Amino acid sequence: PDRPDRPDRPDRPDGPAARGRNRAVRWRDRLTALAWMVGVWNLLWGRISWGNLLGGLLVGLAVLVFFPLPPVTFAGRLRPRALLVLAGRFVTELVRASIHVARVAVQPGYLPRGAIIAVRLRVRTDLNLALTAEAISLVPGTLIIDVDRERGLLYVHVLDVRGPADLTDSRERTLATEARIVRAIGSAAELRLLDTPAPDIPAPAAADPDPPTDRGPDQ
Repeated sequence: PDRPDRPDRPDRPDGPAARGRNRAVRWRDRLTALAWMVGVWNLLWGRISWGNLLGGLLVGLAVLVFFPLPPVTFAGRLRPRALLVLAGRFVTELVRASIHVARVAVQPGYLPRGAIIAVRLRVRTDLNLALTAEAISLVPGTLIIDVDRERGLLYVHVLDVRGPADLTDSRERTLATEARIVRAIGSAAELRLLDTPAPDIPAPAAADPDPPTDRGPDQ
């Protein structure tokens, strides 16, 4: 009978079968990262064309070759219906936010105030942090300025904050974006985490100070 410690056993962790599976997983992760980078490149240019697809492919390959990313495992599965919901809501929020920012930009005499809020995600994997941060930053009016990887925190700058309700609404939109991403590509364990309430952030949101004016103290 075969000895359990034989080095040529294919089912050993360092056997040929295991090495083949590891190579397949690495290539799958690289192709997934490349596809996301090509998609983000086209979104940054604002339209999808053959030139942008080729440019995104070249930039993505250069990043993977010259600036190798840390390994990001993908343990979930793609769900086509949830992916369509994710894409549809993203386009809707993109159009709505663009109209809002344009209205703020042309409104005479109006000086919008901004705020920085901290949002703790429920799924703290590197992949979820990166995808949620990208989706938030691509929508006009919101921008990720820092990420706390250990605590799963996103620090989001929000434009045109008029009161506490706007801060709550921005936090809920960030968590809703995270939920749509997890439902589209997350694992069963990550889906269960969405049912748990997100822990509150003890530190209050920091709002930008009032814009400086040219008027003196007596005016």
